[in-house]
Amino acid sequence: MELLSTPHSIEINNITCDSFRISWAMDVGDLDRVTHYFIDLNKKENKNSNKFKHRDVPTKLVAKAVALPMTVRGHWFLSPRTEYSVAVQTAVKQSDGEYLVSGWSETVEFCTGDYAKEHLAQLQEKAELTAGRMLRFSVFYRNHTKEYFQHVRMHCGNVMKPYLKDNSGSHGSPTSGMLHGIFFSCNTEFNTGQPPQDSPYGRYRFQVPAQRLFNPNTNLYFADFYCMYTAYHYVILVLAPKGSPGDHFCRERLPQLDISCNKFLTCSVEDSELVFRHAQDVILEIIYTEPVDLSLGVLGEISGHQLMSLSTADAKKDPSCKTCNISVGR
Repeated sequence: MELLSTPHSIEINNITCDSFRISWAMDVGDLDRVTHYFIDLNKKENKNSNKFKHRDVPTKLVAKAVALPMTVRGHWFLSPRTEYSVAVQTAVKQSDGEYLVSGWSETVEFCTGDYAKEHLAQLQEKAELTAGRMLRFSVFYRNHTKEYFQHVRMHCGNVMKPYLKDNSGSHGSPTSGMLHGIFFSCNTEFNTGQPPQDSPYGRYRFQVPAQRLFNPNTNLYFADFYCMYTAYHYVILVLAPKGSPGDHFCRERLPQLDISCNKFLTCSVEDSELVFRHAQDVILEIIYTEPVDLSLGVLGEISGHQLMSLSTADAKKDPSCKTCNISVGR
C-alpha cells in the first residue's frame, strides 16, 4: 500500500481550560484513505517527547478520522493554565487489523485557558452546599507583620496598595496572577462574634468597619472554592467598587453575587442600618481591589499565636477532594 504523507502545518485554536480544536494539512490523496488519527499530547515540563510505536504502546489519544478541525476535550488529561506540546500521526487500518501510519508531524506548543464563568458557576454551587448558616460581623481585618505596616506608613503614604494575587486556590482561577487587590478576612468566632485571636499571617491586625469596603456602591463576585488537603474549605470573594478597574476585570470573568442575598457574604438594610453577615462553615478570603488608607480603621496587636501552618500563600488545591472539584481541568 502506498505510504501516507506526514501531517504538517498544525493549527490550534478555540482553546479552553479542558479542550482545544486542532487541524493540520496532508496530501489530498490521503484524505479518503485515512481511518484514524493518533494524537500525542504531553505537558511541556516533561522534556521527554514520549513518542510511541503504535504496535508496542497504546496511543494516548486515538480518534476515528473526521473532518478537520476536530475538538479534543477531556478533563482527565487536560488541566487549566498548563503548557502542552502536541504532535499528530495519521493511519489507515488495514484488513488484517494492522495500521499503516504516517510519520509524526512537527510538534506544536499551546497553553490551556482559565475557568470560564460557567465553570466558576459550578464551583459556586458546590461552595453554597458547604457554606452553612450566616453569622453577623462588623469589621474586615487584615493580619500582617509589624514590618509590613511600618513600611505602609513610612513609604506608602499610610495607604495599603493592591498587589497581584498569587497562585493559591484552583489552578484554573482567572484571578490568579491577574487580579490586583488586598486580602481581608471577616470570619468570626462562633462563641464571641469577634475575629479570632490567632492568625497565620502576622501578629498585627488592621480592622476597618465593614461599611467602608462593602456597601451598595460595591459589587461582589465569586472567585474560587478550594481546600488544602484539609476538612475545612476556603471561598475567595472579590469586593470591587462599582466602575473601578477591578470591577471591569471581574465583570468579564467572574459570577456576580447579589450583595443582599447570597450564601457567603451579605450587606443588607435592616431598621435603616447596614447589617453584614458571613458564612459560618467556610473560611472567606476577601479581595478588595482598591487602595485602603490605614486612617479608615485601627491597627493593633493580637494576643493569639501566628499559626503558619494555616497560611494559604501559594497554597495548592487538593485535586482529589470531591467537595470542591468540578469535572473540568483542576
